[in-house]
Amino acid sequence: MATRHFLTLLDMSPDELAYLIQRAITIKTDLKANGPVYTPLTNRTLAMIFEKSSTRTRVSFETGMTQFGGHALFLSPRDSQLGRGEPIEDTARVLSEMVDAVMIRTFSHAGLETFASASAVPVINALSDDYHPCQLLADVMTWVEHRGSVKGRTAVWVGDGNNMCHSWINAARQFNFKLHVCCPKGYEPRADILEAAGDRVTLFHDPVEATRGVDLITTDVWASMGQEEEQAKREADFAGFQVTEAMLDGAKDDVLFLHCLPAHRGEEISETLLDDPRAVVWQEAGNRLHAQKALMEFLLLGRVE
Repeated sequence: MATRHFLTLLDMSPDELAYLIQRAITIKTDLKANGPVYTPLTNRTLAMIFEKSSTRTRVSFETGMTQFGGHALFLSPRDSQLGRGEPIEDTARVLSEMVDAVMIRTFSHAGLETFASASAVPVINALSDDYHPCQLLADVMTWVEHRGSVKGRTAVWVGDGNNMCHSWINAARQFNFKLHVCCPKGYEPRADILEAAGDRVTLFHDPVEATRGVDLITTDVWASMGQEEEQAKREADFAGFQVTEAMLDGAKDDVLFLHCLPAHRGEEISETLLDDPRAVVWQEAGNRLHAQKALMEFLLLGRVE
């Protein structure tokens, strides 16, 4: 099988993404019932390159490889020659000779693409400044577990037009649902990503209007990693965009709330929203493990029937 990379959701066909969601649910069900007895990646190694810190990403990938019988190797900038200026392509070629796949959590999406272009093994985007596709696998998986097919349903992104927003836009295209993007003026998503989605995505600046009668509401922190110096300005600009229980009350009776975490209670969400039964964020976080296991299995072994 030719080397496949997963840098955005657009790297998979809609059919392949639908397969990954159902495969992740099966892997999760089997794990809960039987424990980690399924080990298809015995003696396989995943290199994990972290330029940005993480809790969920490292734990889920490392645990996933361990449960599959493989090994995950953590590399921070201090632990590799990338941190000392080795060309990205050279590091990619070296790792391709030693490991079976590479997961990268980084800043520059262009750098990630450069790495993948030189890599002979699958490269997984575990977050870049432009996209966070692994999180969307977990998000859609959670939505499907609770509500079945998401086709034709409506989700709302409330917040910054950031990497998570971009991946939600791509998800609307690939999973065939409608998305309302609601952000303050000046914080819209990238125009080319928005335009490519066509009428699948609608831009709003009024959270009440955007969330009325929808199936799912999701958000993220107002200041992402690397934007801490903008915190005060963003708090002022995002006033009125906090997701609250009242906002969920204006959506459908069976609305779900998602958040990729970590959450800042009292900022982008109300203090008590994560305790609301409509919030399924802990299951969503746990599903990173199962969705990424399905992804790694697919990239290394292909479809498992």
